[in-house]
Amino acid sequence: MLKRMVIFDFDRTIIDGDSDRWVVTQMGLTPLFDQLASTLPWNSLMNKMMEELHLRGKTIQDIGECLKQMPLHPKIISAIKSAHSMGCELWIVSDANQFFIKTILEQYQLFGFFKEIITNPTSVDNDGRLRIAPYHGFELCPHGCTLCPSNMCKGMILKHIQTSAGEIGIKSTAIYIGDGGGDYCPSLKLGENDHVMPRKKFPLWKHIHGNPSLVKATVHDWSNGEELETTLLRLISAATIELRQSIS
Repeated sequence: MLKRMVIFDFDRTIIDGDSDRWVVTQMGLTPLFDQLASTLPWNSLMNKMMEELHLRGKTIQDIGECLKQMPLHPKIISAIKSAHSMGCELWIVSDANQFFIKTILEQYQLFGFFKEIITNPTSVDNDGRLRIAPYHGFELCPHGCTLCPSNMCKGMILKHIQTSAGEIGIKSTAIYIGDGGGDYCPSLKLGENDHVMPRKKFPLWKHIHGNPSLVKATVHDWSNGEELETTLLRLISAATIELRQSIS
């Protein structure tokens, strides 16, 4: 049995910009955000921004309407749909948050194409305030990874995904697509049959090309939605052929 997994980052990968920055900018939080940026971890900072929006009388519906205006490249939409139709298992591993990602994906009718979205959890309290929590608790920082922020180790998450794919009789290959420094740790955990797609000139690309011998997976650069779609679909087709040949 063949399993082809495509793991997407979200910010600056599926969407061209950053969902956190979008809300901060569009909802008038930039001065406070800049003031607090050096004092709090990013995850805690965004939770503080949600508190501030609540104090200003903004509802979760207001935040949702803001997120629905976030642009998404049409080639990214078609890439996701094509990869799914080709039988791939699609995942999102993101340091954004559950509410932001789900709202944007639902706006573009893409939410149902993903097997799982692994990100920082959100909840709405009794006062109607959106709360953003860390994926890994800050108190214990259980992952112990020096490459990743304390709230999320994507390398640990990738290992979990790989383990779930490694059932008896199943051969798998992974394609990891990302841009940020947090995507470097999982890139180091990919094997020789896997592929990593770093966005050109972004932190992940710089890390990989700074010492390419550390990455076992094959590296494929991309810059925009058109290049992402073309490269991804080519890799899926090639991976299918390679896996079939290895089985036979």
